[in-house]
Amino acid sequence: MEPRLSSSVFVTALMRRAESEGGYAAVLAKGDPTAGAVLVILAERGRKLRIMERILQPTGDYAWQEAVGEAAENDDEFEKFLARRQKFDPDIWVLELDIASAERFADEMNDFD
Repeated sequence: MEPRLSSSVFVTALMRRAESEGGYAAVLAKGDPTAGAVLVILAERGRKLRIMERILQPTGDYAWQEAVGEAAENDDEFEKFLARRQKFDPDIWVLELDIASAERFADEMNDFD
């Protein structure tokens, strides 16, 4: 088994990557520093576009997948989704990245691991 980055180090790297591209990054919920799941809200100019979650695959690798589509654009639905997700997994990290070309950034997220 190959060693993995801790969640806190991975989150910091992801935030720095967004900021290096001129974006804004914020931790909305701090999870387990070693092995917490990571949920990323991708926004562009304050408008949520996608909610992505880092999922451990059966192969032992991680991959990003879209968590929910409709909740990204509806604040009430998003808050309900987030509350359910945090109740299910209190150790989850929740980040918001507001970055130009959020769709491109999302497409490149699997290259971050």
